[in-house]
Amino acid sequence: MKCQKCRQTIRLHGSLEDLSPAAFNLLVGSSANERPHSVDQASTPQRPTYPQDRQDVYEKASRNSPAPLFKHMVQPKHPPSLTAPHSRQNSKSIYQNPVDSYVMLSQSQVVPPTQTASRSTGSSLQAEYTIGNDHDQNALSQQMKTSAVLFDILSSRSDIDHPICQECSEMLTEGLAKRYANVTRERDAYVDYLKRVNAEIPTDAEHEAAAKELEELKAQAAAELRELQDMEQEKADVEAEIKALEEEKMKLDKEEQEFWREKNSFSLRLEAFQNERDGVNLQYDHDSRQLEKLQRTNVYNDTFCIGHDGYFGTINGLRLGRLPNQPVEWTEINAAWGQTLLLLATIAEKLNFTFDSYRLKPMGSCSKIERLDPPTNPANEPKITVLELFSSGDLPLGRMFMHRKFDQAMMAFLECLRQLGEFVERTDSQVKLPYKIVKEKIGDSCIRLAFNQDEAWTRACKYTLTCVKFLLAHTSNAKRVMDRP
Repeated sequence: MKCQKCRQTIRLHGSLEDLSPAAFNLLVGSSANERPHSVDQASTPQRPTYPQDRQDVYEKASRNSPAPLFKHMVQPKHPPSLTAPHSRQNSKSIYQNPVDSYVMLSQSQVVPPTQTASRSTGSSLQAEYTIGNDHDQNALSQQMKTSAVLFDILSSRSDIDHPICQECSEMLTEGLAKRYANVTRERDAYVDYLKRVNAEIPTDAEHEAAAKELEELKAQAAAELRELQDMEQEKADVEAEIKALEEEKMKLDKEEQEFWREKNSFSLRLEAFQNERDGVNLQYDHDSRQLEKLQRTNVYNDTFCIGHDGYFGTINGLRLGRLPNQPVEWTEINAAWGQTLLLLATIAEKLNFTFDSYRLKPMGSCSKIERLDPPTNPANEPKITVLELFSSGDLPLGRMFMHRKFDQAMMAFLECLRQLGEFVERTDSQVKLPYKIVKEKIGDSCIRLAFNQDEAWTRACKYTLTCVKFLLAHTSNAKRVMDRP
């Protein structure tokens, strides 16, 4: 035997091996008595009677329902001893082939049989079983056939195909329990719904109140309809006004577009004018700054840069003077005197000043000063004495007096500086040289080199450069005042 659900081989219970006729009749009778009993219970009304119109609809649907799509047809198997020889040859047990293990029910078996028919069928099967038991001597075959007939009878009287194994029985029991629970909940839902429907049946007073409320609603609907008509008329008037406003809006839009075109054209012209104005202003600012820069520019300060390097006075980076611990080359000193003489000549030229009895000859490191001595005879030219404003270097002790020409040239330079300073002081009473010049002395130092210490001579040279720088600054300021518009 195989389970009709999982198709696994099963072993029948030991009580079915030696099944007596009385036990067979008991099983068949119990299965026959269960179904009518269940039908009687199902036919017993458990719910309130439905309205007549709903019952008529149900009966009409039942009469017009089509045949079922699937039928469970079973041809009952009888013991081979009760059938004819030709029937025994044509009949085959459904359990001989696993593929043909399903059961087909006839049309008469689909409808639940009555209790009388079930009892008569059980009696006939019992008689057939008894006769077959007398004629069949094969106990195992008889046992198998008897079990097959028993399972066919049980399968024809229920929706379950027998035999089934224990696991499938448990699963089937759980499924039936769930279905029972679902049906129970559905029944309870229908009962609650029926109760609510019966409870919601209106009374006469409720009918009268509803009719009165309906009249009021009709009157309210009529008033609202009139109000709606008035609002529709008002809407039509508003739409007409909106149309007129839209036409006016279109006209204003055209005027606005024309205005914006003119405004954009004017903005472009204004922007071009502002750009041109900004360009002119930028050019003016640049030119003003350039003019101011040029006005502040002093070419003499750039050409003749007078400063100091420690104890030494410098002009264009050339040191004028020397110290025992810092012996300066005579070439540098001669070049510094040449730059100083050139600066003094330039200042006198800018101030249109002519030196009395002296002519400056700036010639770099070999600069000279010409002294014009008055002639003995007025008809003759003045006598010219050339004073060399440079030195050839250190001289031996016996030739110290040969510094006399260089000393005379430096004294002549101080004289020219004094004359130019007095001229500037006469021109501007507020201007005065920083150091007073008296013959060969400037301040408290002597400009002569012979019989003089290097420190004193270097200090006198530094004072000399300071006075020249003072005159240069005065000349630059005077020129800027004269050039100012």
